[in-house]
Amino acid sequence: MSLPDWNTICAAVWRAKRAQLKPITRLDPIRLAQLVGIEHQKQQLLDNTRRFLRGERANHALLWGARGTGKSSLIRALLNEFSGDGLRCIEVSLQDLDDLPEILDLLDNAPAQNYRFILFCDDLSFEQGDGRYKHLKTVLAGSLELPPDNVLLYATSNRRHLLPENAGDNVHTRVVGNELHHGDAVEEVLSLADRFGLWLSFYPADWETYLQIVDSYFADYRGDREQLHATARQFAMLRANHSGRTAEQFFLGFSRDN
Repeated sequence: MSLPDWNTICAAVWRAKRAQLKPITRLDPIRLAQLVGIEHQKQQLLDNTRRFLRGERANHALLWGARGTGKSSLIRALLNEFSGDGLRCIEVSLQDLDDLPEILDLLDNAPAQNYRFILFCDDLSFEQGDGRYKHLKTVLAGSLELPPDNVLLYATSNRRHLLPENAGDNVHTRVVGNELHHGDAVEEVLSLADRFGLWLSFYPADWETYLQIVDSYFADYRGDREQLHATARQFAMLRANHSGRTAEQFFLGFSRDN
């Protein structure tokens, strides 16, 4: 199998049908400075990634929360920030998680060991009875064989615990002394999320933050700023959402129409 030339390629996507890493040549150019309203999350992930690049202990990261709040954009911006320092990224889709052991084998060789890899799983969530989440443990905790030390997993999800939580799951939860003992179903849900050492929460933007994001897109705008804000508000209200993604969509539509 031919592997990407990591000297010239910064990212790849796993193509399961061909069982190979396809180099990504058209990267999203987003930069960290463009991500507004998530300063705490940005700093936490920056610090973790810097430790990883220095060969120090770093955590797998779960970015969870509302849609359109910058979770995936933050990971893409990290690659643009640190690709010159040896960071590389491999995107693995939810349906291909059972291939994670093979992907780890590809990264546990001499050429790849010169770099640090983020395995990026976007929009990660599982339904009841879906056993694919167990393959994540290969990366998050290892088995008899530990995962390569040049690999971290960064995942995004709308669910804090990745798996659905039902009221019935708590039937067997009990208190023993002062300790809470969860039922088996809840323990299984929590055990997966607990393997991520870094949890970052993303919440819907308020109107002030939304307009700050709009302004970041329209930094060179010379028209009436108040009118621009009013139009951006109307655009968001029609979509019942004023997230960073909505601000980007407003910018793209406004630029096209003007």
